Amino acid sequence: MGTTKAGRLGPAVALACGMGLPAAAQDFCGGASANGQWIGGTEAASDVATAASHLEQMALVLQNNEYVALFSVSVPTAVRLEAQGRGAGDPILDLRDEGGAVILTDDDSGGDGAARAEMELTPGRYCLMMRSYDGSPMTGFVRAGRSEHEALTPGMDAPVVAGGGGCDLSTVTAFLGEGEPLDALIARARVTATASVNETPFWGFRLSEPTAISITAENPEADPTITLYDAGGAHLADNDDWDGLNSRIDLGAPLPPGDYCLAVGALGDTALPVTVSVSAYDAQAVMAGLYDRAEAAPPLDGSHPVMALGPLATRLRQDVATTDRATWFSFEVGRPGLVLVEALTNDMGDPYVALFDEVGRQVAYNDNNGDSLDSLLAARVMPGTYLLAVRQYGDGAQAPTRVLFELFEPATAP
Repeated sequence: MGTTKAGRLGPAVALACGMGLPAAAQDFCGGASANGQWIGGTEAASDVATAASHLEQMALVLQNNEYVALFSVSVPTAVRLEAQGRGAGDPILDLRDEGGAVILTDDDSGGDGAARAEMELTPGRYCLMMRSYDGSPMTGFVRAGRSEHEALTPGMDAPVVAGGGGCDLSTVTAFLGEGEPLDALIARARVTATASVNETPFWGFRLSEPTAISITAENPEADPTITLYDAGGAHLADNDDWDGLNSRIDLGAPLPPGDYCLAVGALGDTALPVTVSVSAYDAQAVMAGLYDRAEAAPPLDGSHPVMALGPLATRLRQDVATTDRATWFSFEVGRPGLVLVEALTNDMGDPYVALFDEVGRQVAYNDNNGDSLDSLLAARVMPGTYLLAVRQYGDGAQAPTRVLFELFEPATAP
């Protein structure tokens, strides 16, 4: 890929490799918009519902960071959202609605490592966020358009799943909810079923009303994957390794009434049981999950537990029992400097640390410090509030952890 992409940039394309005008005055998507660029160059030119052609940006993703493209739809619109990396780049797309909820995540649905998703959006403003799968720097393209616009990626007509090929009603071997419409059932409780991939590689389900849903496949020893198709076999969404080795698809935009097929694969042992669940989409639960996995910073309004440490003068130590759900700290920095954070378990755990600024941007993260499973990060900081997440890797993991904060300030000239 690569040499012809620049040639496809036309008048409708906003070229923004770090040089566009940030939408600092626009505060939406839970604050994610503050560092974003309007995909059409301006807010008025970024309405996908009225655009004459697709809207596209060239995006530079720095290490452990993400690129944010902003767009809107003025009327209900079926959109196609895509991200494609140059060279060996492997992008992941996240879509946040105006309130900040993640309503879509995709990794490889565009084919050849590219990301792609198609969905119906209601009027509002959105943040299309591209990040690198492994956190490495990457140059790529993000595109937003309608179904009649030219696609950026080839797409995956039939992603690889256990059993081979795609999935439609002819391949369904069992129905979730015993064939009853799930919208009525999940209003009371989530619907679950358990079978190995060998026994049931394709599950079907029905909706009688437009419904926003979440789908999970759980058993880390099997390492399940899930791919959702409509009744005709058109690819809608997929996921692998949402939290640990389990998989989850969150569809915040309601699926229309109809029949659907869920392909379940296993990267591990296909004979092991996999529990498949469908529940009503819960935006608050989705955000809480992001906080628990240290993928996003919680607000400092008391809605999520954050231990306030106060001003960081020079050095601060905090002992805490950490688990596979992130423990959050906040601290204040009064002057520019360098913050160093260590998470120490003396080989009793495998901690991960992530540092965010007060608007929710990830500043730095670290997993393993050299040959040790303990973590260490260093980041330049400016005056303000910072949040630190510490979590243990592994389902159910826990370990006593000593978190050490140090602030180094620049030397002043004599």
